Amino acid sequence: MLEMRYSSEVAAARGAGSPIVALESTIITHGMPYPQNLNMARQVEEDIHAAGATPATIAVLDGVLHIGLEPARLEQLAQIDGALKLSRADLAVALATGATGATTVAATMICAARAGIAVFATGGIGGVHRGAEDSFDISADLHELAQTPVTVVAAGAKAILDLPKTLEVLETLGVPVIAYGQSGFPAFWSRDSGLPAPLRMDDAAQIARAHQMRAALGLPGGQLIANPIPQADEIPRAVIDGWIAQALDDCAGVAAKEVTPRLLARIFELSDGASLTANIALVRNNARLGAQIARALVSDTAAPHISG
Repeated sequence: MLEMRYSSEVAAARGAGSPIVALESTIITHGMPYPQNLNMARQVEEDIHAAGATPATIAVLDGVLHIGLEPARLEQLAQIDGALKLSRADLAVALATGATGATTVAATMICAARAGIAVFATGGIGGVHRGAEDSFDISADLHELAQTPVTVVAAGAKAILDLPKTLEVLETLGVPVIAYGQSGFPAFWSRDSGLPAPLRMDDAAQIARAHQMRAALGLPGGQLIANPIPQADEIPRAVIDGWIAQALDDCAGVAAKEVTPRLLARIFELSDGASLTANIALVRNNARLGAQIARALVSDTAAPHISG
């Protein structure tokens, strides 16, 4: 029996039919050190509130699926040492065994859809790792986007990945990759990866209509909204590429779920913390856009009108 517990404000928002934005929890447990992770989580939730929506940070605590965290629970999560990193493969096992874990992009999408939440804001999605032709290391996030009907707002895919291959896999899986307000695909810490985005949209209402139209067509899966980091906060691609190359060398031999957190931690060291500052800025930027899309989805103007 699935025990799903809503925070008081998420429960109220569901009852009122007001907009909700899902948030992942691995960025709290595995993406940033304490107390920066707690401060970031609070800032992101406040950004969503300020933009007229309700935040729902998702996590598994002692085998209970939490959709939204009360302030004390959020602080508890930020200080947990050894929380599991949960994706599609291990989410059910964690719930069945009473474990505590944080949800990745894939697991957050699953839980959000189960809770009836259509929009999810994160930092960057996972994708095809460099050297995947030998390691076969490809994130479950890509397949989740192809089958779970949630609009995911991210600053593209994490720049430590093989971005061209990631875009190729998304195309093969039929996932709409929509750049917001520009024609280039963003590269997480940088606004432009040098790769064109397959699609472009310039306002939240358009994105909401596209989400609704996929449902009207009976298409499975969601859509990826690639929202570039604000210009004032970006790290130039020429700079970050050097740190990534060094981090990849330093973390050679690391595999599976440890790859991304280890690489991000090493880039944080090499950048003297600049990567973390940019990371926080882009997550907050995505949260604000996510709230706009969620608001548009609950308005009458988002619903597609199909005749015939």
